[in-house]
Order: sequence, then structure tokens, then C-alpha cells
Amino acid sequence: MIRADFYKSREQKLLGFQINGHAGLAEQGYDVACAAVSSAVMMACNTITEVYKINAAVESYENDILLKLREDKNGDGDKILLGLMMQLDMISHEYPNSIKISVYER
Repeated sequence: MIRADFYKSREQKLLGFQINGHAGLAEQGYDVACAAVSSAVMMACNTITEVYKINAAVESYENDILLKLREDKNGDGDKILLGLMMQLDMISHEYPNSIKISVYER
């Protein structure tokens, strides 16, 4: 199962995420749920860091990625992260029991 942990502030603004694991629908490299999640995550990370130039820390390892907004003056990072969370929720409905999404206050 893919685990997607999102972190929010007391003001309910998303601050980042950690996503890891494997959906388990097929072998690694052939799993459509994993491919969909990977694509959505890469899009969100690149939009935050390269398009909007938001200061963020990104760490990527095999089956594990972490993004933490360091500064989000305009709230654009929060909106992009919300879009990612919504996309992952849609994928989880299409492929039940493949993704667990959690939100924690920091």
C-alpha cells in the first residue's frame, strides 16, 4: 500500500508531504496505481519548485519522497498540495486499498 502523509499548520494550510510504499497491484514498474501516483507527485513537486519557484526541501529515495515548504508567502504551495491530495484521493477510489491518505497537524 502507498502511504501519503500530508502535514498542515494550525491555520489549516498544507506544509508538505511524505509519500512512500508500493500499491501492490502488479510488479514494480508495471503497477498503474504507482505510475499514477508517481506522475502526480512529480508534477506537484516540479510545479512548486520550478514553476512557482517556492522555497521547498525535496528529498527522494526509492519508493519514498518528501517535500516540505520552507516559505509559501502567496499560498500557492498550499493550493498545489491540495490539488495533489485530491488527485491521490481520486486514484484511491479507482484502485481501492492501494493508497492510504492521512493529514497531520504540525
